[in-house]
Amino acid sequence: MAAQQSDGPADPVFGITLPPGYRDWTLITVGTVGSPVSDIRAKLANPLATTAFRQGTIPYPDGSIIVRLAWRQTMSAENNAALLHEAFLQNVSPAAIEEFLNGTIAAGTPTNVQVMVKDAKRYASTGGWGYAQFTNGQPAGAAVGTSCFPCHVLAKSTDYVFSRYSP
Repeated sequence: MAAQQSDGPADPVFGITLPPGYRDWTLITVGTVGSPVSDIRAKLANPLATTAFRQGTIPYPDGSIIVRLAWRQTMSAENNAALLHEAFLQNVSPAAIEEFLNGTIAAGTPTNVQVMVKDAKRYASTGGWGYAQFTNGQPAGAAVGTSCFPCHVLAKSTDYVFSRYSP
């Protein structure tokens, strides 16, 4: 697993760094969270975790890494212009167009990157997973790192992983 860790700053609780090349990993799923968080989230997985997701392997094998990227929700003028043009071509009513465009969202400003690393021995006290959060490439700190596992306990039956593979 050391080969998958970068030389960047490490999380103070679990010693996790941002994995090199994680932006090129497989997209597992996407989601949104409503107000007041109002973000868009993408879950990526390294090849080992991707195989486990696709095969439904529980528990995940040691060396699995899952990364969650998050962005603030925003309106996209470019998307709305294209959608508006299409709506006019299809004679959609102005009220329906307004409602439709108000419901479109796009990824805006990035908020943070969260990382889960599976190592059953090293992270035995937290279900075999280590957790970290980074903002602008910097670890978020101990308070954030220790707050992850209590929420993930709710997903104990799926090896503490909330996400499911979206084919």
